[in-house]
Amino acid sequence: MGDFTLDLNDDQQSVRAWIHGFAADVMRPAAAEWDEREETPWPIIQEAAKIGLYSLDFYAQQFFDPTGLGIPMTMEELFWGDAGIALSIVGTGLAAVGVLANGTEEQIGTWVPQMYGDADDVKLAAFCSSEPDAGSDVAAMRTRAVHDEATGEWVLNGTKTWATNGGIANVHVVVAVVDAGLGSRGHASFIVPPGTPGLSQGQKFKKHGIRASHTAEVVLEDVRIPGDCLLGGKDKLDERLARARERATAEARAGADGGRVKNAAMATFEASRPAVGAMAVGTARAAYEYALEYAVGREQFGRPIIDNQGIAFQLADMRTRIDAARLLVWRASWMATTGKPFTSAEGSMSKLFASETAKKVTAQAIQILGGNGYTREYPVERMHRDSAIYTIFEGTSEIQRLVIARTLSGLPIR
Repeated sequence: MGDFTLDLNDDQQSVRAWIHGFAADVMRPAAAEWDEREETPWPIIQEAAKIGLYSLDFYAQQFFDPTGLGIPMTMEELFWGDAGIALSIVGTGLAAVGVLANGTEEQIGTWVPQMYGDADDVKLAAFCSSEPDAGSDVAAMRTRAVHDEATGEWVLNGTKTWATNGGIANVHVVVAVVDAGLGSRGHASFIVPPGTPGLSQGQKFKKHGIRASHTAEVVLEDVRIPGDCLLGGKDKLDERLARARERATAEARAGADGGRVKNAAMATFEASRPAVGAMAVGTARAAYEYALEYAVGREQFGRPIIDNQGIAFQLADMRTRIDAARLLVWRASWMATTGKPFTSAEGSMSKLFASETAKKVTAQAIQILGGNGYTREYPVERMHRDSAIYTIFEGTSEIQRLVIARTLSGLPIR
């Protein structure tokens, strides 16, 4: 178990500089174009694949960094470059983590490499969980997976929404209900292989921000997949469902105390939230740095506008919030890696504060640039639009506050 440190080691500093160079030289010059086009930036993803930045090996190395700082460091630098392009680069990781968390060794070895492909044949993956009526309320999920005993196949029906890379991905990971009576405990994850009949792209969303990232509905109509595409396998699922039924019975007898059992499941989900916080820190830092440079160079009334206390104090507050957000993200990332429990919902704290910081800092950057900040000729307008997503996906700010409050109070998280 590593000690917490605020100093990146030599290898981490080298990796950070490498990612920063790609973000500055490749992503930023292309950001405005792909934002306007609202299309997946395939050439940029391919460039990332050529240098090993879009690859399973790279993300595995960062994920298993013993300090816990590999992933947040990576996310901050990429999203400093551009949030939309960055999400196109890291979106496959959502599906890969789903397989790594729930799949067998054989499934991991078979499917995760197919999610990335290689530099000559880049692939994407999509993680499909949210539904039109089931976002934060995962227990309301309606997509069903039924086991066909005669063929051993699973049959999936339903509609997923807000799926990054949905419909254009090579591999889709779909969360579906296998036992509706168990609520969220009756869910399982499935691999839908490329070219499977019945899976189609529904509506592609035209978004306020992160426009270079493809977001769409995924429609599943009698999608038949082999039995071995159930992540973890059927024996493991049957055992888990049996335990869940026993637990549900025990909780019904225990009353309110049963709800505390659910908190253990929430802890796993909590651990992924610092990565989103790091994305928000990257966007906030980009806007702050641009506003600072502008304030130093822009003159009004014969002096730089940073000489005005109203501007100077805003920049001071912006930098302070960014550093505080990064510290919360790093603490939570280190805790998750070293197995320290989130007794005060530290994962949600980091995501909440960083997300709100990104929205506030990018708005302040626009204000500092004045009329220029409101135009698309300057990047802070795009950064402000991009920042709005952080308080919405991976749990809204309202859900984060609910998780934090109920964790502190000991009340059940439903």
